[in-house]
Amino acid sequence: MPQYTTEINRLLISIEENWNDISAENAVLTDSSEKFDYAVIDNDSRLLCYTKAGISDTVSAATGNFDIIRDIVCNNNVVGKLIVHNNYAEQKRNDDIRNTKMIGCMAGIMLLVSVGYFIFLRRRVVAPFGRLKDFAVRVAAGDLDTPLEMDRGNIFGAFTESFDIMREELKASRKREEAAVKSRKELIAELSHDIRNPVSSIKAMVDYLELVSDNAEQKETLAAINGKTDQIDKLVSNMFHAALEELEQLEVSPEELPSRELQRIIAESDPLKKVKSADIKDCVIYADKLRLEQTVGNIISNSYKYADTDITIRSFFEENFFVLEIADKGGGVPDEELELITEKFCRGSNAAGKDGSGIGLYISKYFIEQMNGELMCYNNGKGFTVSLRLRLV
Repeated sequence: MPQYTTEINRLLISIEENWNDISAENAVLTDSSEKFDYAVIDNDSRLLCYTKAGISDTVSAATGNFDIIRDIVCNNNVVGKLIVHNNYAEQKRNDDIRNTKMIGCMAGIMLLVSVGYFIFLRRRVVAPFGRLKDFAVRVAAGDLDTPLEMDRGNIFGAFTESFDIMREELKASRKREEAAVKSRKELIAELSHDIRNPVSSIKAMVDYLELVSDNAEQKETLAAINGKTDQIDKLVSNMFHAALEELEQLEVSPEELPSRELQRIIAESDPLKKVKSADIKDCVIYADKLRLEQTVGNIISNSYKYADTDITIRSFFEENFFVLEIADKGGGVPDEELELITEKFCRGSNAAGKDGSGIGLYISKYFIEQMNGELMCYNNGKGFTVSLRLRLV
């Protein structure tokens, strides 16, 4: 306790001056105002006074505790000892406790900082990176509809919007590509289907000319033309079949259409003049003119191919619909096949030995349904009837 040297010397002088009073009393606990604790003993090791119980009160104990021992001198004689308590061990213990608490606080603070930094990294780096990774996986798998969540607060925030713009551009590019492919397939399907009807008409007219011609050379030429039309029909059928296999739908754009257009459509679809009567009521229907031409052409062409009889067409009104019935006298089809012949690539049992792919009625039904109408097939007792129900405007 070097820092208390002056105070110790002052205390020692005070004790020496009052030695007689101190030595005359029994050991007492002194209420000291000093900054340190002490004990006073005489030469017989008798404890005369002390400031705190438990401190060294013998020279040997003081020596073991590294206390300060000063001689008390009166009249040039050593009359006792002043033992100044060394509180180093206590201070060390207090310092150890304080240091332990400080280290614990620092460890707690470091733990909190580490946990906070881990949470920060997880929220701002790891989780956003995981979302970017999942986004990349979805895009690679073809999912271009799910947007990337925007978060400018994370480390990748500046890239998030760019990645989502990339997704939008890829999505738009895919739609443009799909639209182009679909348009190309629709064009192939429409052209091949539209080509088949006039080719069928040409074949029918050539067949008629072969029957009425008496010139052998003309018949040979007509037979060659007939063969070529069969070849063209097969090639176009193959092309249409391939296009329709991948095509989900053909575009249908219905609008207001006067029913008198049907008279022209029927006339153009009947090159052999087999339609003997066509009663068309005057009204306005909701239909796509091009698709209606294809539908009527398909039905009359099928009648040529499978019935080869006169055709009767009549119309009437039923609730909010204009009904057009196209009937022949070819014997019809088995009742169990009526629901099947409008399915894709399905043909009736009466089609054996005749060219065709089984898509005429299927696509005609599709066209009419896209006009919010209905196509139905049934046997009429003498032959086969196709009924078209078209909405009235």
